[in-house]
Amino acid sequence: MKKIGFLSFGHWTPSPHSQTRSASDALLQSIDLAVAAEELGADGAYFRVHHFARQLASPFPLLAAIGARTQRIEIGTAVIDMRYENPLYMVEDAGAADLIAGGRLQLGISRGSPEQVIDGWRYFGYAPPEGKSDADMARQHTEALLEVLRGKGFAQPNPRPMFPNPPGLLRLEPHSEGLRERIWWGAATNATAEWAARLGMNLQSSTLKFDESGKPFHIQQAEQIRLYRAAWKAAGHQRQPRVSVSRSIFALMDERDRAYFGQDRQSNDQIGVIDNTQAIFGRSYAAEPDMLVKELAKDEAIVEADTLLLTVPNQLGVDYNAHVIEAIVKHVAPALGWR
Repeated sequence: MKKIGFLSFGHWTPSPHSQTRSASDALLQSIDLAVAAEELGADGAYFRVHHFARQLASPFPLLAAIGARTQRIEIGTAVIDMRYENPLYMVEDAGAADLIAGGRLQLGISRGSPEQVIDGWRYFGYAPPEGKSDADMARQHTEALLEVLRGKGFAQPNPRPMFPNPPGLLRLEPHSEGLRERIWWGAATNATAEWAARLGMNLQSSTLKFDESGKPFHIQQAEQIRLYRAAWKAAGHQRQPRVSVSRSIFALMDERDRAYFGQDRQSNDQIGVIDNTQAIFGRSYAAEPDMLVKELAKDEAIVEADTLLLTVPNQLGVDYNAHVIEAIVKHVAPALGWR
């Protein structure tokens, strides 16, 4: 059994060619797509977070709304940029959203990707300590988040509080038990995947990673996953970790699909540069279901992962994206033994 969810960047544009023309459209359609995905038997609704962009940004109101409208589906992020986050405030928001959803929150976080503005986190009031980088700052915020999520008291109570306090040091509220084990790290390198394992975070690996060997993307990603699991075992954690990979996968079921994605039949990995470092971008998959089954069975990273996130073209509208998800869940996944 492999969990299958969708991942939306939540783009919107006023273009007449888009079915998602405003921030309101992006938010409300995201809720509707999560409800539809649950009805179709999908396992997860995940959302990317970008600042200063016409995309989804503040995730917790959206996640809470989806949690109130659904019953079973996992809801999460892939990923929140921790350079922008106050970890204590984030613990309160995440705890509230998780309680509304009944413990279904799966929070993907990371150091973040190149943003729309230069050093955007500075506008949010954050700056790395002297001699540290923005990536160091993201990891410091993450470590603070993980510590506070344990639910242990750390704040000295006021001797004359407005309301009675429980005994001892105080923790942040609302506390959601078990959320600490549902934090995922989006790793672009082998080293950060191993770091995440040592800290007891699940692993999210996207459609790109830094090119560390020159091998095909799916092989490098599979190696990353195996290194992560080895580091997890060496750290002595008691539970089993989870690993997700993201892919653009389209089953060509009708003429609409062929018009939109037929050109991706011959897709290949791409090489690019991120932060002055060579990166490799994984191919897209587009084919009739029987051919998709054969191609996906050869993707080593998908085989290694327990969760697959389907990146969806959200500006094509809720109905079409539900069709994309349904085609994979009903016509591809069973033949691969995922259902």
